[in-house]
Amino acid sequence: MTKDELWQATLAQLQFQISSANFATWLKNTYVVAKKDGGVTVSVPNNFSKEWLENKYNKIIFNILRSLDVEIREVTYLVERGPQKPAAAAPQEARPAQESQLEFQGLSADKTTNLSPRYVFDNFIVGPFNELAHAASLAVVKNPGVVYNPLFVYGGVGLGKTHLLQAVGNKIGNDFSQKKIRYLSSERFTSGVVSAIRNHTIDAFRSAYRDVDVLIVDDVQFLAGKDKTQEELFHTFNTLYERGRQIIFSSDRPPKAISALEERLRSRFEGGMIADISLPDFETRMAIIKAKTQERSLGIADDVLEYVASHIQRNIRELEGAINRLAAFFRLNNRAPELGEAKGLLKSVISSPSKFVTPRKILEAVSEFYDLKERELLALSRKQEVVKPRQIAMYLLREELKSSYPFIGKRFGGKDHTTAIYACEKIAKELQASESLVEELGLIRQRIYGG
Repeated sequence: MTKDELWQATLAQLQFQISSANFATWLKNTYVVAKKDGGVTVSVPNNFSKEWLENKYNKIIFNILRSLDVEIREVTYLVERGPQKPAAAAPQEARPAQESQLEFQGLSADKTTNLSPRYVFDNFIVGPFNELAHAASLAVVKNPGVVYNPLFVYGGVGLGKTHLLQAVGNKIGNDFSQKKIRYLSSERFTSGVVSAIRNHTIDAFRSAYRDVDVLIVDDVQFLAGKDKTQEELFHTFNTLYERGRQIIFSSDRPPKAISALEERLRSRFEGGMIADISLPDFETRMAIIKAKTQERSLGIADDVLEYVASHIQRNIRELEGAINRLAAFFRLNNRAPELGEAKGLLKSVISSPSKFVTPRKILEAVSEFYDLKERELLALSRKQEVVKPRQIAMYLLREELKSSYPFIGKRFGGKDHTTAIYACEKIAKELQASESLVEELGLIRQRIYGG
């Protein structure tokens, strides 16, 4: 695999691990300058991108590169001055057909709306796991700002929330060409607030978002604890809502489960339609895989597709990542892989150590879900915002790993086993009466088993 092919394959997998907005922001105009002696040097356009990739995404990038080439031991980033043209941007007619099919399309996002044209309803697979969110989205498309306003879609990582939100934006843009649409991640909104405050341009920032007809904000769980950003979004929400403009949010959890979120903003999130996306069943996973392989004209045998659908169950992004690996094989060998070859190609994906559950993984998942530090979960604090997550962690250790009560008590600062028994029985009882708690544990389990 050449250095350009290696980077294209890396980008193809990266697009499913980070948001499209972040992908376009930090990975546009990047390419591999050199690959030798186990090192890969990636060209980036500026120092800001260099620092962000090194600090935020280097581990993900290295792991993908390493999975594609086991000889790679290091990734470095180089700022190249002047108009550099990536090798991956060769003229289209000079490239093999299969290679052009693999080219990442997210970089063609509209500069005004931030929407990628690749996300449409036509290639969104609907199943029992997402039919409510899909139906609500279609209703919004027909009457923006009238029904289901705001629309709040939540579900685990990699289940298609971004695809659905962008499909709504693209459809409204096509059907109501006069409407101003803006899609962005909560991280980008936060960066905008910080930049506006620093540069004394807060009025311009506000007018940019309060003058739109449709505002779509992805991954709002990352607003937790960011008071100034929450304040700006709150006032933006009120302005748009009063004007009858459509507002759409997504998160990896329902509003009530987002800790460190102002109550007034939480009530706005809950004021419209809340729709969840759960885990896809086998039939839906097969439909997704077949649709993706047909888009690329890969012609992969059914036994290979069934193997992928059977072994990757909790994350659509992982499904697409697996397809990217099969597509790379197709491109390099000019044929589809057989079952044995596919098993070898996907071994690191399907047999990843991250799939095995450990006490540490459960504690990490619970801590992240409730925006706590792991040490807070294990401490002796009696604060309500800590007590409930701690009891849930104890319950999951018992249910998922069949840990003994003494072991659980010892794990939490040497507590008596009766404390663990009480916590597990309390959560088990609450689960019978609280649908919201059932949802929360479902989302936490997705984190535990999803990566």
